Amino acid sequence: KPPSPLPEGASPGPYLSSSFASHTMFTVDFFRRFLKYSAIGVVAVALTSLTAFEAAHLYAEHVGLAPETDEEAKRWEWDLEAERWTGSPKGGSDPGIGFSGRHAVRSAWMVLNWGTGSSTSVVASKAFSGRDGQGPTLAPIQASLEYAQEFLRIAIELAEQAAAKEKSHPMTLTALLARRADVVERMGTRNALDEARSEYERVWAALAAKGPLAARVALKLGDLNRRLGDTEDALAWWARSIQLTQDRGNTALPTFPPTVPDSLPSSPLAQRALISTLVSLSAFYATTGQLRQAQSLEESSLNLIRSIPSPQSFDSASPPQALHHLYILHRSSILSIHLAEVLYALKTKPATSVEWLTRAAESSERVALSLTGLPPVHPDAPRSKIPHPPSSETPLVPSYIKSPSMSAPAKALLRDSRRTAAEAWNLLGVLTEGSKAPDASEKALECYERALGWAGVGRDRAGGIGQPGEGTLETDWKVFWTNYVRAREAVKSKEQK
Repeated sequence: KPPSPLPEGASPGPYLSSSFASHTMFTVDFFRRFLKYSAIGVVAVALTSLTAFEAAHLYAEHVGLAPETDEEAKRWEWDLEAERWTGSPKGGSDPGIGFSGRHAVRSAWMVLNWGTGSSTSVVASKAFSGRDGQGPTLAPIQASLEYAQEFLRIAIELAEQAAAKEKSHPMTLTALLARRADVVERMGTRNALDEARSEYERVWAALAAKGPLAARVALKLGDLNRRLGDTEDALAWWARSIQLTQDRGNTALPTFPPTVPDSLPSSPLAQRALISTLVSLSAFYATTGQLRQAQSLEESSLNLIRSIPSPQSFDSASPPQALHHLYILHRSSILSIHLAEVLYALKTKPATSVEWLTRAAESSERVALSLTGLPPVHPDAPRSKIPHPPSSETPLVPSYIKSPSMSAPAKALLRDSRRTAAEAWNLLGVLTEGSKAPDASEKALECYERALGWAGVGRDRAGGIGQPGEGTLETDWKVFWTNYVRAREAVKSKEQK
């Protein structure tokens, strides 16, 4: 029942007054505790986020940017070919560029290796203006590349200020310029290629045209000028690269047009730079219609490569030594493909091109199988001469994954060897399919199947249709798949007859 009304003139008792007071205090206490715990939560989240942020940077500093300590890897000069983020041989970021600069360097490393952490993989970039004065244009760019080049741009600005005050290592700015040039080059737009060329020109000036590192930069500048259509400059840079790889190259004048040297340099890094330059020259001559020059250069280059003493077994060689010879072997397979295409264009007998393509396919497969640790023959039939079936998803062996200097080049070599094997088998299928042999369709189908095995993944999934693997272009995959389907239908039609 409701309480009885108070008598006229009576005042409320102490119970009602205390009830109002207690409710007021309860409300005040509630909000006080709410604000206190909210503040504690915000501080805890902020501290946790800051701790995780700095922990990631510490990992990048001491693990991701760690120097090479393996003396065998240094003997084969993989430490010189590794990505350099500072001029100091101690690794890590340069303390001379300050707190912000070091964090910018580590952030660039993290987005390149870990990604951006968002669902947006492509962004619109408007970062560069062309050398000829045209303004920046919007272009879709991979997000990790865009963010990495922006972080590196900040680090370079701070490194320039530190270098002016002589606070940083003398080679830190050069290393950061080379890293940004590499990132920008991978964007692929014309303005980005112009920017990369400008950055590499600054690196070239800092290296004073001396040693194998300068030869690698000259090779990069030659490739960039070729992509930008400046063929004369490209040839000049390639000639300079070849000259710098020779043991007497720092004082001799470059030969123009560039030619294949009579001997190999003693430096492993110089050998790799020289062979890569010869591959670039081969592709240039072949794609510009200079077929006789291409043939001469390719045959001379392959003869030069044969003079390199290689281990009898890659399993018995140390990982750095094996990786060096696998690198050379893969470049020889590219030259073999070029030579096969050039000879076919020169109306040479198709059997000669088939022979060179077979060598290229076998060499590329040997490289890929060695890097992944797979046996060259099927494990269930050790006496069989049938090669191990392709496995485009098998990772690198741990000895390369764990190496700070060999991990990136080994991963790139594995990707390239799979692509080269697929290309060689596809071309073999085309030549076989065009021959008049009775079993041409069956042999061509086998070649196309092997090309798909190296280029794609997931062929055993539902539907039986694979997808292009890592490093395989969508356009190349469509060509491989179209050839396979055509040969398969031809074989089916033949069987039905």
